Amino acid sequence: MTLSKIWVLAEAVDGEVATTTLELLTKARELADTVECVYAGDDADDLADTLGEYGCETVHQTGDLEGALVGVPLAAAIVAAVEAGDGPDAILAATTYDGRDTAARLSVKLDRTVLTNCVDLELDGDALVASEPVFGGTTDVKTKFTGEGPFIVLVRPKSFAPEPSGGGSADVEDLDVPDLGASGGAVVTERHVEESEGPKLDEAAIVVSGGRGLGEASKYSMVADLAKALKGAAGASRAIVDAGWVPYSQQVGQTGKVVKPTVYIACGISGATQHLVGMKGSKNIIAINKDPEAPIFAVADLGIVGDVHKVMPQILEALSKR
Repeated sequence: MTLSKIWVLAEAVDGEVATTTLELLTKARELADTVECVYAGDDADDLADTLGEYGCETVHQTGDLEGALVGVPLAAAIVAAVEAGDGPDAILAATTYDGRDTAARLSVKLDRTVLTNCVDLELDGDALVASEPVFGGTTDVKTKFTGEGPFIVLVRPKSFAPEPSGGGSADVEDLDVPDLGASGGAVVTERHVEESEGPKLDEAAIVVSGGRGLGEASKYSMVADLAKALKGAAGASRAIVDAGWVPYSQQVGQTGKVVKPTVYIACGISGATQHLVGMKGSKNIIAINKDPEAPIFAVADLGIVGDVHKVMPQILEALSKR
């Protein structure tokens, strides 16, 4: 059995459909007869080909929301559609800032439960069941919606592999945004984007991460140099983020980014459960640690027992000679 219709909150980054949206569309195709998207903006025509390729039949766009907090008008528009009887059986959103804001507002306005931090979805009859990791990711708990839809779910990035369905371009339709009253008064006056080079951490094919075993902040340069040499992205454990060595945007783990690269290199990272949650899905894991009993070796495909201060310079030297 499948649901009749699922709406996916579509997001875009630099004019391209976000990878998280493609992941949700791929899973939604397994769960519903009809998959559609809801998009905050007036440029859905530019995204329709990609969204359609991944299974979206129709994109409902809100129109120009320049300067608005996205969650306010987007949630209001979805609520209006649901109350008019045109809504879906379930609404899927990625665990992003806009996704969380929108889902929270939907929960209040529709009086529906939101299941968050989910990593898998399945059907039990006509009810949606979501899996959420607990106890640091060591166990998954399944929760079934028992109330009336639409079911609202926030899904963790990298939970599903995006796969195109070969569909044609999605249709684009306008979604009416009702009067927002006082809640629409907030205005975004300025945005700050952190400058970065190379691939994004959560999309890179190769990730090199450093931990407390590096000893001091200045030694993190070895991690950055190795990532650059491999055309990958540099990550970090929570310990050195909390210590102020690197910004939060580079944190890998339960409270940071979830990555699934082809190669993950952990340098001086012991392998706390919270960190493993963010990288254990990597295809190949290489660990460098002087402690042979470090938990990281339990998930590593290749382990190097040695001092990162001796091993990493040798790796960098070898790469420079290639």
